Amino acid sequence: MAQNNRGKTTSGTNIQEVRQQNAQSAQGQGATSGQFGTEFASETNVQDVKKRNQQAEQNKGQNS
Repeated sequence: MAQNNRGKTTSGTNIQEVRQQNAQSAQGQGATSGQFGTEFASETNVQDVKKRNQQAEQNKGQNS
């Protein structure tokens, strides 16, 4: 990746900003970090998912 003297790649990406975002992401401190995991976990009915998976496995055996 070619860089010019101002800390940007030839396509204009700010290298320092990308490094900061990567560091935040790795530490779990990004602005949206954890947001989706919590949201989906709170809306997922585990028993329902297990039941549907079991039904799908049974149906798969019948369709073969």
